[in-house]
Amino acid sequence: MKGMPEERAILFAHYIIEHNTTVRAAAKEFHISKSTVHKDVTERLKKINPLIYAQVKEVLEQNKSERHIRGGIATKEKYARLKQMRA
Repeated sequence: MKGMPEERAILFAHYIIEHNTTVRAAAKEFHISKSTVHKDVTERLKKINPLIYAQVKEVLEQNKSERHIRGGIATKEKYARLKQMRA
């Protein structure tokens, strides 16, 4: 997804806010790297539109506070699948 970084930043921000999603999920949706999405919604967006940036920041902070839980669930599921394969 090429184009104006400012437009991209706003597009990513709206997607993250509307879907309450992670940077990783937004990157996957738009077929672009996580680094690009993160840079757009943290650095560029802060300069372009501080109001939208504040909303995105809330979602990202919530995701950050919950990521250890998602990681634990993923690990539990992984070992449950391995256990089933061995049985």
